[in-house]
Amino acid sequence: MDFETIMRELESLGKERTKKMYISNGAHEPLFGVATGVMKPIAKKIKINQLLAEELYATGNYDAMYFAGIIADPNAMTESDFDRWMDAAYFYMLSDYVVAVTLSESAIAQDVADKWIASGDELKMSAGWSCYCWLLGNRKDHEFSESKISNMLEIVKSSIHDAPERTKSAMNNFLYTVRISYVPLHEKAVETAKEIGIVEVKRDKKKPSLLNAFESIQKEVDKGRIGFKRKYVRC
Repeated sequence: MDFETIMRELESLGKERTKKMYISNGAHEPLFGVATGVMKPIAKKIKINQLLAEELYATGNYDAMYFAGIIADPNAMTESDFDRWMDAAYFYMLSDYVVAVTLSESAIAQDVADKWIASGDELKMSAGWSCYCWLLGNRKDHEFSESKISNMLEIVKSSIHDAPERTKSAMNNFLYTVRISYVPLHEKAVETAKEIGIVEVKRDKKKPSLLNAFESIQKEVDKGRIGFKRKYVRC
């Protein structure tokens, strides 16, 4: 399948209801409103194709950009490639669920994510923290430095309440992921969540979200999900 065929296919799969939902979360034109699940059959035909992924991502069309993440070859991408994708990610569904996910399957994931976390830019920070969520939820515990993850928990504890709104949400998810998926620091993450308490995230034209990592994690503990790892990160 070539670029034009894929764009026609995506357009045919678009639904007005899905499009409105994406727009309510921050997407803007151009987009078709394609549910991510219905992209899988097309992705299976194409498999991995970095050149096509780049062409699709460059359209600025949300659905095409999302699909680009599914067929991208993360280890063919350089740090500057990820930075370029990040610069085009104009809202959190792209930064956290396309760019961060793609980055998490690359060999340079932690290095790039660390720079984004330190950047001071809301969406880059959000993508950096989100990348660690995808990493911790998929890779084996021994692939991470315990002292580094411990220090990141300290950063969350000291700065989450003053962080930008999307970054707050990603930091909260990081705390949750460490408690569930990174066994060496489960107890520290529990204590950190208790100390942080409820985190308020303001949202445009919507009521603020009240995030309680401790409560969310306790539900997973009760289900016996400590040590949970995803088999795959991308679709």
